[in-house]
Amino acid sequence: ANGYYWSRWATCFHSSRDFSDMVFVDNYIFNKDVYVQFNSTVGEYVGYTELGVRSAESWNKDPNILQQERAEVERFCKHNAEIRQ
Repeated sequence: ANGYYWSRWATCFHSSRDFSDMVFVDNYIFNKDVYVQFNSTVGEYVGYTELGVRSAESWNKDPNILQQERAEVERFCKHNAEIRQ
């Protein structure tokens, strides 16, 4: 494909069966490079490029966005892990 490639990759990591150490990671990718990432352990967005830093600063100022991302550990990760277990 000609042009640019944008994607979003979200995943969950855990090493115990009780999911107490569950971590949610949400990557925003542009042309195969992660430019901004949310990690539930950190609790906010981190930018890795100029665009990512600006995006992270903006998103970190919005408590609604942060609250929604922080809740993904329970809503997305733990819910799906319990179903699969």
